Amino acid sequence: MNPVTIDITAPNPGPLSGVIVADFSRVLAGPYCTMILGDLGATVIKVESPTGDDTRAWTPPAYQGGACYYQAVNRNKHSIALDFSDADDLAVAKDIAARADVFIHNFKPGSIDKFGLGYDGVKEINPDIIYAHISGFGTSGAGAALPGYDVLVQGMAGLMDMNGEADGEPVRSGVSIFDLTTGMMTAVGITSALRHKERTGEGQLIENNLMANAIFTMANQYQVASTTGKHPTRNGKEHPTIYPYNAFPTADGDLIVVAGNNGQFARLCQVLGTPELLTDERFDNPEKRNINRAELRPLLERALSVKGKDEWFELLRGAGLPCSPVQNVSEGLESARELGIDPIWHTEDPESMPTVRSSLSMSATPASYRKEPPQLGEDSDAVRAWLAGSDS
Repeated sequence: MNPVTIDITAPNPGPLSGVIVADFSRVLAGPYCTMILGDLGATVIKVESPTGDDTRAWTPPAYQGGACYYQAVNRNKHSIALDFSDADDLAVAKDIAARADVFIHNFKPGSIDKFGLGYDGVKEINPDIIYAHISGFGTSGAGAALPGYDVLVQGMAGLMDMNGEADGEPVRSGVSIFDLTTGMMTAVGITSALRHKERTGEGQLIENNLMANAIFTMANQYQVASTTGKHPTRNGKEHPTIYPYNAFPTADGDLIVVAGNNGQFARLCQVLGTPELLTDERFDNPEKRNINRAELRPLLERALSVKGKDEWFELLRGAGLPCSPVQNVSEGLESARELGIDPIWHTEDPESMPTVRSSLSMSATPASYRKEPPQLGEDSDAVRAWLAGSDS
């Protein structure tokens, strides 16, 4: 990848154009948050240590010599490498903080304060700053001492206990789901704070943590636990309260079939050629189908076994039924394209790096993709030049 330096002062397309984000975060939750802000037009200055964001070293897989993990969440940013133990570099870091609208980091609680970059220190030099801190388990109480990693929260919050076969071991989610949703919610908090600042001129402190966000993300499960004292158990491919709502084997692979109401179940039976199931008292309403799933499952599996997943997908989709073949990620990418979803962005240069588009579609202020994920420190000169000229 060829480094590209963009004028930091140039206006960007998008609703957050003109907003300066001092991004002191690393790994996933924080960088994902700031990429969302950058896609919406904010100018994001990514402050890294001399060795760079941890994820730069998380290979394989790699693309053009860089870690795919890092590349996935660092588009639309300007990288500057600073060593906080060096007085001159720390002065630059504070200068960036003083000129930013938003400051974000995910250092362990208290660890950045010794450099004068905690909330109180930054607020002293930038009184109306919007300061966002992402932690693992909160910034007060016993949780403040715990390191924050998504897998720890998946375990502690109960997600791993929910995942896997009923008689199997707990299973980690295939993606760091709580890192990602924490980044999303922090972006919501920051844009809300920007609106408040626009009206009042007042900045504020925003805190989000992986554990609290996990509970918020697992909303219905925690609602059940808090009101009934019960907790969900592992069900493998099945939903605990709706049936059918899961993957079934076909002649050549698995197909997800959903029939959440009587109308859908009637259409499913019609397509499958099993009208007798409609008059079976064991299956004549959603509650009975859920309770009697052990009896219903083999009947549906037998009917589905006569055709392949793609053929059933077309037949069921044609009947207006929710269904989907179980695919790998590459097949999912191809399916998105076939459905008219354009999931990947890259510049007109055929050698440029593809990155995953934002899922947002906005008619007046769409997301924009202006800059590939930067090499470590590639924008140091541009950032320093901006700081030197900002007073004038």
